[in-house]
This record gives sequence, structure tokens and C-alpha cells, in this order.
Amino acid sequence: MTADSSLYDSTAYKKIIFLGLIFSLGAFIKAQESPLLELPGIKERAMVMHIVSRIVEENQNVVWNSENTQVTIPGRPVGVKLLGEDLVVAVQFTPFVRANGQLTLVAQGQIWKNVPNEGISYQTTMQTIPLKYREQVYFFPLGSIKEPNEAHIEIQLVLEPYVEAPSTNIRNRGNITPP
Repeated sequence: MTADSSLYDSTAYKKIIFLGLIFSLGAFIKAQESPLLELPGIKERAMVMHIVSRIVEENQNVVWNSENTQVTIPGRPVGVKLLGEDLVVAVQFTPFVRANGQLTLVAQGQIWKNVPNEGISYQTTMQTIPLKYREQVYFFPLGSIKEPNEAHIEIQLVLEPYVEAPSTNIRNRGNITPP
């Protein structure tokens, strides 16, 4: 499944990726495993979220990669923040279990971009994505990939139940390839 938002033409964000993000990018996962899991009934509802964030150049070379695994519970967000010279991308993924047992993921993205001679622009997006455990979800914070050789930021997410040992490591899933 793909969640995306269109914000910039490819030329504008290619400049940002190559000028700022490649040299000064950091990722931070905010949700952490905590004593909360020791409370009765919480561990049975807990989930493991595997996240891979990447910057891919025009020639499909991965120039930056971050892999994170966090334990969370329904309704508790896991965040990723990408910091560049003229760009900040903040994404939060919040899993929910509906009354019928259906898993739903809410993906919220915020983008701040410093545009020379124009100031700071801001965009926010929100997508609700139905999913199943172990299903790969792709999120493109700067918009969908229009050209296969276009530079872009991509985030891949896989959700697993906590009570089962996380048997699949996202690193062993191969290269992230948009559907």
C-alpha cells in the first residue's frame, strides 16, 4: 500500500535532497519500549513496528538509510524526523485496532521547507491505511514517485504483534521497491 502527498515538483526537492539532506540528515524514533508493557493486559495488545527510512538518488543508489524497530501499543505513535539544511520532515505512524479487529495505521506527515527569497513553507498530510500484520506499507513524505529515476525519500513500515517473537527482520526483506 502507498500513502503519499504531492508537494514539490521533482526539481525543487531534488535540490534539497542533494544540497542539504545528504550531509546533515538524522532520524529519531520517539516511541520507546517502557515499563508500560509491564502493566497487565498491555503486552498482549503491544505491537512491534519496523521502520526503514531512505534517501534514494536519481540513479536509484541509496545515499542514506536508517532502520529502527520500536514496540508500541494501539493509539501510541512512533515518529521519524528527518533533518536537512533547508528541510524538516516529521512523520508519525499510529496503529489502531478497530472494534472488528481490523488493523488501521494513521500516517501523519509534516514538512517545513526553507525556500530562498520566499521564506518557510509548511504542509501537513494525514492518511488512514487499513493493513494486516506483516504487510509492507510505503510512505513518500515529499510526494509520490512520478519517474522511476527520480530522487526521493521513502519510508517502509511493517507491523507485527508483540506476543509473537518478531520473526522477520526488515533488513532481510530486500530492497524497498515502490509498488
